[in-house]
Amino acid sequence: MSTTQNELHIAVPEEKSEQKHGQMSLEEDFDYSQRGQWLRAAVLGATDGLVSVASLMMGVGAVKQDVRAMILTGFAGLVAGACSMAIGEFVSVSSQRDVEVAQMKRDMRIAGNDDESEKEALPNPIQAAAASALAFMLGAIMPLLAAAFIVDHKVRLGVVVATVSLALVAFGWIGAVLGRTPVVKSCFRILVGGWLAMAITFGLTKWIGSTGL
Repeated sequence: MSTTQNELHIAVPEEKSEQKHGQMSLEEDFDYSQRGQWLRAAVLGATDGLVSVASLMMGVGAVKQDVRAMILTGFAGLVAGACSMAIGEFVSVSSQRDVEVAQMKRDMRIAGNDDESEKEALPNPIQAAAASALAFMLGAIMPLLAAAFIVDHKVRLGVVVATVSLALVAFGWIGAVLGRTPVVKSCFRILVGGWLAMAITFGLTKWIGSTGL
């Protein structure tokens, strides 16, 4: 009787140990590439909207001091960019879905299986287009709001640059944390890229405006 009790007592922690080990294995085997797919699209859309609209506004600000001109240019960039992102994402995801559906039909024909439940897991082009447009508008609205209520031209340009810089660091940090990548490297890379885009647009527009073209 005592031997049986000892055996049972030993078996319980072994079962718990196996269960704990299984949970650890599931955590270790988690694929962050799936999370990175939607995260990349969201961060890319928001960053694109932020940098492109801010660069447009900086370019106009290089030759015009009128706040109305900067805001209208930025708003036009927001609308055009959001439409472009939505259309591009819709076409891209639709093409990907067509390829996956065709492959799925070939696999089912070979296997002799008519179960089409796997189609529910396929990407949705409309949702992807809406998400890309929304992410772009979220990023693009930041420099617009930063410049809308500032009268002084030089201060307005400085506030736009500062706002964009902070937003770029935030986007880089979010992408690094959720994607489990180095934070400093991600923030530095996205920040330098945004600065270059604004500086090049400002400099070239200033130069073309000074030549009288």
